[in-house]
Amino acid sequence: MASLGHSKGIYQSKADAQQRAGEIGCMSVHQNNGKWMPCADEQELHRQLRKQ
Repeated sequence: MASLGHSKGIYQSKADAQQRAGEIGCMSVHQNNGKWMPCADEQELHRQLRKQ
């Protein structure tokens, strides 16, 4: 499932990650290796993606 989160969740800009976060039901974003991901952390991102 980690690959699902990464394939749908890594963005170059914070704004793009924030937009995606809103689409999947997260309220925040976080950084991962210099890139941006939706949700507070990867665990929350994976939970939200499983709901899709």
